[in-house]
Amino acid sequence: MEELKKNAQEQYIPIIRDETAKALINVCKKYNPLKVLEIGTAIGYSGLLILGNCDCKLTTIEKDGVRLALARENFKKYGQIERVQLLEGDAKDILEMLVKKQEKYQLIFLDGAKGQYIHYYQNIKLLLANGGILFADNVLLQGMVNMKGEIPHKHRSMVVNMRKFLERLKLDRDYQTEIYQVEDGYSISKLELK
Repeated sequence: MEELKKNAQEQYIPIIRDETAKALINVCKKYNPLKVLEIGTAIGYSGLLILGNCDCKLTTIEKDGVRLALARENFKKYGQIERVQLLEGDAKDILEMLVKKQEKYQLIFLDGAKGQYIHYYQNIKLLLANGGILFADNVLLQGMVNMKGEIPHKHRSMVVNMRKFLERLKLDRDYQTEIYQVEDGYSISKLELK
């Protein structure tokens, strides 16, 4: 896995950071989800962390075909390909398709396009099993989410959308949510439908 991490850094492919990865591993060990959905495969690094720490089947979504091919090779290399369903395309469309199929997941790891988290919100909630965990990465956007004053123009809509996502999570009484100010920030939400 260190080699995979090094390759990602050399190719400027963003992967989960170390402390956040530890938190994700802890969630996997604590809840041992049997079905996991990952939004944002990249090269398969976080997917391999998930697979290595619970007895799950992993469904993972990636719109970049080149990265998805690399992820497929990495899942093969680490002997996990039989446990993985790789889906190529826009996460919004794929989430809608999974909802139509009435899929349910005990863990959803959200690490796709940051400005889209709010747009995925409703479908993620429909896909999460009661008692399931939503783990969202990079929710602080390099500190910009907590920034006072004017947000740089090129990041403004992404920051506004992330703030909306976090606000909606906090106000949604079906979730118990903790936001962690570690590295680039992550949130862990447990769905408890009454």
